[in-house]
Amino acid sequence: MLALGLLLVRLVVGLLFIGHGAQKLFGWFGGYGPKGTGGWMESVGIKPGVFMAVLAGLLELVGGALLAVGLFTPLAALFITLTMLGAIVKVHGKNGLWATANGYEYNAVLIAVAVLIAVTGAGEYSLDALLKL
Repeated sequence: MLALGLLLVRLVVGLLFIGHGAQKLFGWFGGYGPKGTGGWMESVGIKPGVFMAVLAGLLELVGGALLAVGLFTPLAALFITLTMLGAIVKVHGKNGLWATANGYEYNAVLIAVAVLIAVTGAGEYSLDALLKL
C-alpha cells in the first residue's frame, strides 16, 4: 500500500507542477507565458523577470515530470523545494503562515511532500526502482 500511496502523491504533485511550469513557459492552463509572468515577477521585485519566469518554469516543469515518473527523485525534490522557497521568500513569507492571507502555508506543505519523497524514495512503482537508482 505504501508504494501505491507514494505513486498517487507523486502523480498528483508532479502533474500539478508540470502544469505550473507550462503556465510560465508556454502560457498554457490560463498562464501568462514568460513575458506576462516575467512582468509580474518584476512588479514584485524579482529581476530579471523573464529570465526568472523561465527558470522557475523549467524547475517546476522538469521537477514535476521527474517526480511524477519517480526518476532522480532527490533532484526533483530539490527543484520543487527551490521554487517553493523562492515563492516564500519573494511573495508569501511577508504575509505570514496562512493561505487565507496569501501566506506560505501551501508552499510549506509542498516542500514537506517533496522532502518526504526524497528521503523515503519514490517507491516500488517508479523509474528509480525499475532502474535501481
